[in-house]
Amino acid sequence: MDVRFREVDPFNCWIWLHFADQPGGAERGYVETALDSWFFLGKLGAFNAENLQTHEGGVDLGWLAYDTEAAERCLPALMHNMGPMEYQDDWARCWVDLGTSDALALDVLINALRQLDNDVLEITELVIGGLNEDWPIEEEPESPFFRD
Repeated sequence: MDVRFREVDPFNCWIWLHFADQPGGAERGYVETALDSWFFLGKLGAFNAENLQTHEGGVDLGWLAYDTEAAERCLPALMHNMGPMEYQDDWARCWVDLGTSDALALDVLINALRQLDNDVLEITELVIGGLNEDWPIEEEPESPFFRD
């Protein structure tokens, strides 16, 4: 799976997936579940690079002294909104307002989609940001703070 970045506006970001073949219903289900799960974690503030205490703790996490007060001092890093997954032939796209979540969110999404590519369906390309000239955007989605 090739990963490319175009111009990324975190508050108006399109995620484009190009598949080797048009995905079937079950394959679409895997993709949509991965993106919905990713968004839900982002909405809960999971992608906050300011508070990575276990990551910074290294390999041995036994008896790690987790600093709750330090975690509480961190600014929130919340995703705001995500549109529905749309499909056109061998392409799919999804609009997301990444809000104040950190770029860590994109790394997590890329890792999840790479595993889907290895195990479930062939994703030839993941494009983050920008537009696809073969599939125009009719109107920009609204960006409320809460997803319906």
